[in-house]
Amino acid sequence: MLRDAAAADFERILALNDAEVAQTSAMDHARLQALANLACRFRVAEVDGRVLGFLLAMDHTAAYDNDNFRWFATRYPRFVYVDRIVVDAAAAGMGIGGKLYRDLFALTRQHGIDHVVCEYNLEPPNPASQAFHDRFGFVEVGQQHVAGGSKLVSLQMLDLTQEATR
Repeated sequence: MLRDAAAADFERILALNDAEVAQTSAMDHARLQALANLACRFRVAEVDGRVLGFLLAMDHTAAYDNDNFRWFATRYPRFVYVDRIVVDAAAAGMGIGGKLYRDLFALTRQHGIDHVVCEYNLEPPNPASQAFHDRFGFVEVGQQHVAGGSKLVSLQMLDLTQEATR
């Protein structure tokens, strides 16, 4: 079941994020609250009462101080930026990530926005994220170094008018 995230979910969300911190970025309670305040979509996937995944996204109007968000903001007038999508490793293959993305795509279309954007690591590599985004039809529109040059990311865009979204 998908639902809006609530403050009661924050500890579990932080634990999920910590388990994938090499692929996302560190986040404490204050940072999570700040991101939640910027979000146009902050959803959790719950199975049998346990949160197994979450998605946090903001649209082009957010006052988000982030290198990757800024990269997109200088190139695209309207978009929804996926700051992070994380699924419990024990729930891999259950379709949770896909459900979270399809839910986001529906909201994005409702608001008349055609582009969903995100990034994933190339260095260090994140082949699972690459394969996941490839399945939905995301394409690379750029690359940049972040985190003081310690990471290289692939900047990705999905054009929702192309109906390749699965």
